[in-house]
Amino acid sequence: MSAEQQDPRIGPNAILQVVAALRARHGETVTLGVLSRAGLASVIEHPPEHMVAERDVIALHGSVRRELGTDAARAVMVGAGIGTGDYLLAHRIPALAQRVLRASPARLASRMLLAAISKHTWTFAGSGECKFTAGHPVLVTIRGCPACRGEHAPAAICDYYAKTFERLYGVLVHPAAHVRETTCMATGADACRFEISWTR
Repeated sequence: MSAEQQDPRIGPNAILQVVAALRARHGETVTLGVLSRAGLASVIEHPPEHMVAERDVIALHGSVRRELGTDAARAVMVGAGIGTGDYLLAHRIPALAQRVLRASPARLASRMLLAAISKHTWTFAGSGECKFTAGHPVLVTIRGCPACRGEHAPAAICDYYAKTFERLYGVLVHPAAHVRETTCMATGADACRFEISWTR
C-alpha cells in the first residue's frame, strides 16, 4: 500500500483557495469561524505549504456549507476552484506546455491535458478514484470525492472541482469550455461525474 493510500493527502490549494475565497466574500471573522468549526483555526497563522490531510479538506468543505448555506457556499467554492486553476496555470504547468496546448486543436489539446492530469489525480482526489474518458464531451468520474464526502444535498455541490477543470480547459483547450456536474455522491449517486464540453 502506498503512502498516499495509508495517509491520504491532497494539494494545499483545496484549503488555501477556499480560505482566500472565504476572506474575499465574507471577511476575516466569518473565515475564522468556518475554519474553527472544521478544526482548522491554525491555518490562519500557519497556511499549509505542502500536501494536506484529506480529512482536513473534507472537514473544511463541509464546514463551509454548514456555516454559510448552499448558495453562499457555492459562490465560495466557485471562487476557490477558479483560484486553484489560476495557481496551477501560474506555477504547475510549464509555459511551453501551455503554448503547445493553446496552439493545438481542441480535441488534441484535451487529450494531452488529460494525460498530464491523470498522472497526478491523487494530488486532488486523495483516496478517491478519478477516471477520465476523452471525447466531446470529456467525462470525468470521481468515486469517493473529497469535496462532498459524507454530505447530503438535493443537487450537485462539487463546484470546487467543476470550476478548477473549467478554468484549465478554458485557458488551455477552448475559451468556451464549460463543465457540468451530472451526478453527485451528495445526492446519492455512486460517483461524482462531470462533463467538459466546448463549442465545436
